[in-house]
Amino acid sequence: MRYEFLLARKMIGGRTSGETSQSSSAIVKIAVAGIAIGMAVMLLSVGIVNGFQNEIQQKVIGFGSHLQISMYNTQNAVSEKPVERAQPFLDDIRAEPTVKNVNVYAFKSGIIVANSEIKGIIAKGVDQDYDWDFFSKNLVDGSVFSIPDSNKSDSVVLSKYVMDKLKLELGEKITVIFIQDEKERKRRFVVGGVYESGMDQFDANMMLCDIRHVQKLNNWAPNQVAGFEVTLNEFDDLGMLDEIISNHISWEFTTLKITDQFMEIFGWLELQDLNVVIILSLMVLVSGINMITALLVFILERTNMIGLLKALGATNGSLSKIFLYNAAYLILLGTFWGNLIGLSLGLLQKHFQILKLDKASYYIDHVPVLFEWDVILYINLGSVVISMLMLILPSMIVSRIDPVKTIRFN
Repeated sequence: MRYEFLLARKMIGGRTSGETSQSSSAIVKIAVAGIAIGMAVMLLSVGIVNGFQNEIQQKVIGFGSHLQISMYNTQNAVSEKPVERAQPFLDDIRAEPTVKNVNVYAFKSGIIVANSEIKGIIAKGVDQDYDWDFFSKNLVDGSVFSIPDSNKSDSVVLSKYVMDKLKLELGEKITVIFIQDEKERKRRFVVGGVYESGMDQFDANMMLCDIRHVQKLNNWAPNQVAGFEVTLNEFDDLGMLDEIISNHISWEFTTLKITDQFMEIFGWLELQDLNVVIILSLMVLVSGINMITALLVFILERTNMIGLLKALGATNGSLSKIFLYNAAYLILLGTFWGNLIGLSLGLLQKHFQILKLDKASYYIDHVPVLFEWDVILYINLGSVVISMLMLILPSMIVSRIDPVKTIRFN
C-alpha cells in the first residue's frame, strides 16, 4: 500500500514540475478544468433554484400563511362561515415548536372607486395578532397600520399595482363599495401603506384593513372571524403540522394548506427540481468522462513503467490503485476549485445582486441565491464518489498490458 501511494505522489510531482509530456499535461488541465466548471455549475444551479423557490414561497405565504383553519364550507373563501375567535385548540397549536404565529382573518370582496376609475379588490381584515413581517419588507411607501383597542382603524395597505391603476397617492382617501344582503354599502379608507411583491395575481387584488370593518360589513359579532392562519418557521414542516392540527381540531373545522390553495404555483416550483436533477446528472457525467479520458492517457503514457513494475512483481490491483490515487487527486483538485468559483460567484450575487431579472416575468428583480450547506456537502461527496466509481472499469486496462511485450519493445 505504501509504495503504491509513493508512486502516485511521484507521478503527481512529475506533473506539477513539468516532467510529463505536453499532451498529457494539457489533457490533465482540461480534465481538472472540466471538473471545476461542472462543480461550479452544479452549486450555482442548486443555489439559484433553491433561492428562486424560497423567494416565491415566501411571497405566496406572505399573502396566505402556510395553513388556514376554517369551518367546512363548500363555497369560496370570501363567503366563509364565521367561527368563534376563542377556540380550545388554539393554545395547543401555538405551543407547537414549528409554529411561528397564529392570527385571525376575514375576507370581503369590494370595488374601489377613485379618480373616475374602479378596481375590484378583496379586503383582508386582520387584527392585532397579525404578523406584518412580509408586508413590512415589501413596503415601498408609507407604513403598515396599527390596530387600536377602541376605534376601528381607517388606514389600509394597498399594492403599488392598484395605486398606479387608480392614480392614487399615499394618504389619499378612497371609497370602497361592498355588497351585503343585495345592498350597496360604502366605506371610506385612507391609504396608509403601499407594498409591491411583484406577483400581480396577488398585488392586483389584495387590500389589508382592520378586521372590524369586515366583521361589521358581514353582520358578524366582534368575536366572530372567518378562520385562523398558521405561519410556520420552516416550510418543510407543513405536511407534518397539517396532520397534527387535524388531530387538534373538531370535525366541523377543516384545514387548507398553501400548497393546495395555490397548486399551480407550487407545482411549477416543483418542476424546477427536475431541471436541477438533469443539470446535476449531465455535469457529473461530463466530469466522469473527462476523468476517464485523463486516466486512459496516464495509463497509455506509462505503459513501459507498468510493464517494468509487473516484471518486478507488482500486481494488477496495486497498479490500478496507483492510477486511481492520481485520478482522486485530480478530482479533489477540480472539486476544490469548483467550490471556490461556484460559492464565490453565488455569494457575490446574493449580497450585491449583480444579475437582474424582469420582475414582471420572474416575480423578483434579481437572480436569487440560497446555499444550503448540507446540500453542498452531498453534491461534493456524491460527485467525488460517482466519478471514482466511473474510473474503476477503465483502470482495469492495466491488467491487459503484457510486461514481456512492453520490455521487448523497449
